[in-house]
Amino acid sequence: MSICLQKKTVFAGRSFGRDVNVQWPKRRRLALIFAGIVGMASAMLPLHVDAQKTERAKVIGAKLMCMCGCGQILTACNHINCPSSAPMIKEVDQHVSAGEADDLIVQDFIQEYGEKVLSAPPSTGFNSIAWYIPGAAFALGLGIVLVIIRMWRQRDVHRLASASAAPAPAATLATEVRSVQLERARQQADQETEE
Repeated sequence: MSICLQKKTVFAGRSFGRDVNVQWPKRRRLALIFAGIVGMASAMLPLHVDAQKTERAKVIGAKLMCMCGCGQILTACNHINCPSSAPMIKEVDQHVSAGEADDLIVQDFIQEYGEKVLSAPPSTGFNSIAWYIPGAAFALGLGIVLVIIRMWRQRDVHRLASASAAPAPAATLATEVRSVQLERARQQADQETEE
């Protein structure tokens, strides 16, 4: 294999060029190809191992909260230059690369930041109340709504029952005058329509 290079020389504003042939020995070419293959293979191996550690770190990071006050999960904190997420993620990566168990890593963060670092409250002890409160609040609200509806229905039933059982109001002079006037108007209308 020969490589053809062109060498140019500039003198007094004019360029002069000539071709230079470079011969590569066969062993040197094979050594260069082999070195390239080994270099690419060695570069790909650590990336695969780091990808596995990073995936495990993401799973652990999803169990933790960012401590910057944003209220987001550690791996989902999207603040630019967040003072908490980058060091915490780096610490998780260090624990993962050291080969520590997931539970031990989480316990280390709990000791450092307290239980507020957990993205979900533990379901033991007093914290178990956090798991039952939403269901209990829903049941209590539903019960209150049903009691109020029942009270409204009973009030309407009592009002209708008392209205139908009440005696008819006594006729007053004004209602008698209206009924007499109404009867006269009907008789007059009947007479006019018969003619």
